[in-house]
Amino acid sequence: MEAYLLDFTNMLLRWLHVIAAIAWIGESIYFVMLDNSLTPPRDESTRKKGVFGEMWAVHGGGFYHNQKYATSPETLPSDLHWSFWKSYTTWLSGFALFVLLYMTNPGFYLVDPNSNWEWAASMTGWQANVTALVFLLLGWVVYNEMCKRISPNMERDGILSLAVAVLMVAVAYLSTQIFAGRAAFLLTGAVMATAMSANVFFWIIPGQRRMVKAMEAGEAPNPLDGKRGKQRSVHNTYFTLPVVLLMLSNHYSFMYSHELSWVIMSLFIFAGALIRQFFVVMHSGKIQPAYPAAGVALVLVSVWLAAPSGPAASDAVAAAEGPTLDEVHAIVTERCVACHSQQPTQPGFSSPPAGVVYDTPDQLLRQSQKTKQVVTSGYMPLGNMTNMTQKERDTIAAWEE
Repeated sequence: MEAYLLDFTNMLLRWLHVIAAIAWIGESIYFVMLDNSLTPPRDESTRKKGVFGEMWAVHGGGFYHNQKYATSPETLPSDLHWSFWKSYTTWLSGFALFVLLYMTNPGFYLVDPNSNWEWAASMTGWQANVTALVFLLLGWVVYNEMCKRISPNMERDGILSLAVAVLMVAVAYLSTQIFAGRAAFLLTGAVMATAMSANVFFWIIPGQRRMVKAMEAGEAPNPLDGKRGKQRSVHNTYFTLPVVLLMLSNHYSFMYSHELSWVIMSLFIFAGALIRQFFVVMHSGKIQPAYPAAGVALVLVSVWLAAPSGPAASDAVAAAEGPTLDEVHAIVTERCVACHSQQPTQPGFSSPPAGVVYDTPDQLLRQSQKTKQVVTSGYMPLGNMTNMTQKERDTIAAWEE
């Protein structure tokens, strides 16, 4: 019953997280589209009121007229719309999921016993949890300091964008060296998502509040508040597609179990940013297919890079006749079925992870390629909690289904 309630809580939190994320990202993408679709007002009286740009649209059977002011309108309505709770709810629910699924069992999900860094491979559970939290915090601190120091007045945003790109490659590399593969992808996405939500909390909303306060006091708002908010909003929109992909990556072992997983991750991050750039430019009235073409090219490179290479078995196994399905299933039964069964016996599991079941040889056969990949890479069993030997891994690697 305890495992069932844990799963049910996980499901409800994940649902909340997805709902909040859809609402936040959808609104964010809409406002970027709106900002880039504005045209100078045709009416002279409208321009004199300080309107910088406007957009007419039709949707859902109605017509809409949006206007953006260059500085500030003459008066502000009492029902001014603010956008921040969607962001906060997304981050809080995502962090709660991370605590529930990863930090409650860090030795199982966070620690990579095969890490090339000895201290990372030998972390205890509480050390892995602290490391993960520090990783998230430092990701935001470094990113934020880069923004403040490289382009404090938004005059060098191009250089800042390159620096942020380098930072994300570094985050991808470090995460895959410190944490287990699936957690590494999730934490890289969480670093970006934390930066997105922190941008809203520390910069965008405070800047907007200062602007409103100045207007209510009859003063001119500081234009830097608007520029800083725009800068961080632009960063958020380019983070969006990579974050969504990284949050989905734990379903696809070919991404996080590869020895060059950090390269694959980086390629997908850049591909997502390039594809997003296509839409940003398109809303400005320009069609530049080079951006999605470059994004697709990076995806294809990652497809080539992640393709299984057929790892060689040990000499002893290679010299003998290839193992049979029954022999491989016997290994899997001993080392994997505690979790991957219709009725798992491993504490904490009420259902098989990812729906993968090995109760019968036929079920193993249907999952043969994925099984070989995660076993031979050392990713599974998680934390090698069932003590699978290298000889057993080699046997599975040599299996020709």
